[in-house]
Amino acid sequence: MSSQETPRRPTIADVAREAGVATSTASVVFSGKAKVAPATRERVLAAAAELGYAGPDPRAASLRRGRSGIVAVVLEGHLRAAFLDPVTTAMMDGLTDGLAELSAGILLMRDEPGEGTAIADAPVDAVVLIGCSGRTRSSLEVVVGRGLPVVVIEGDAGEAIPRITLDNAAASADIAKHVRDLGHRDVALVTLPLDSDRERAAVTPERLANATVDVTVHRLAGTREVFPDAPAISASGSLIDEGVLVGRMLLADPDTRPTAVLAQSDLLAVGVIRAAEELGLRVPEDLSVAGFDGIALDGLGDLTLTTSVQPAVEKGRAAGEQVARMLRGEPGITQHLTCRFRAGSTTGPAPR
Repeated sequence: MSSQETPRRPTIADVAREAGVATSTASVVFSGKAKVAPATRERVLAAAAELGYAGPDPRAASLRRGRSGIVAVVLEGHLRAAFLDPVTTAMMDGLTDGLAELSAGILLMRDEPGEGTAIADAPVDAVVLIGCSGRTRSSLEVVVGRGLPVVVIEGDAGEAIPRITLDNAAASADIAKHVRDLGHRDVALVTLPLDSDRERAAVTPERLANATVDVTVHRLAGTREVFPDAPAISASGSLIDEGVLVGRMLLADPDTRPTAVLAQSDLLAVGVIRAAEELGLRVPEDLSVAGFDGIALDGLGDLTLTTSVQPAVEKGRAAGEQVARMLRGEPGITQHLTCRFRAGSTTGPAPR
């Protein structure tokens, strides 16, 4: 560091690291919002003295009083990948609408390792978590420790945290029933990622037992109410290219090829259709394909995808409205939204 540079101000994360405690625990010591064991408190204060940490940044203190005008949104995985998904962009549009009365800016953050530390010092009024996977829960711990309002979209953060939920299981079951009513019995499934590893692989009982992405688990549970033995492969993300790759895995062998594939997103479903076309299969005459989301799609020609239309904009708007409520001092409320089944031309009678 040159002599002209200003030394970096110690943060609460530095104190936590020095004291050997979670960042949220160190935050609680300074906020006084919860009891901490005396020995832990003394260790944190000693670490703070050693590092020259005088207390929370005045900016952050003003934020907790609702004066920053910034709401953090923690997204799963890479931001670039997230915004390739029209569901995410629609949800962000809704969130902006819901926060309109606050004239708040939005700070986008990832749930990558280390982001929990970053959010410990981020100058924000409130936080919206998209999902609540294993990694995102570390961010949740820090946010709760700071005493900030937090809303979770499609994830379970415990009864004390307001959530915006979707009827993922019931909506998936509706799609499966439609396919079953068309006479299909040999059905395969393409799921969203099971966890932060985002592995493209067969969904085994062991992998499912350790899954951390609620949306994936709930949609799979709904489908397996109708097709309990249907094999499933998890994709590494909601992308058309991923659907192509998984589709090839499912369709390559004529002896084990299903008559229908149910994908947990419309983008994955489009990829499966492209994989089928590569193999000379006709949709829906040779293979029925269904998705989930109800987004606008290109590249399907005259086909209309069978899917479940989710209220993505409304989901984001509801989260924004709950943030606004809590910043006014009112309690946040959990809201449950529902999807609408839409039969398209990508599903038809099972081939004889």
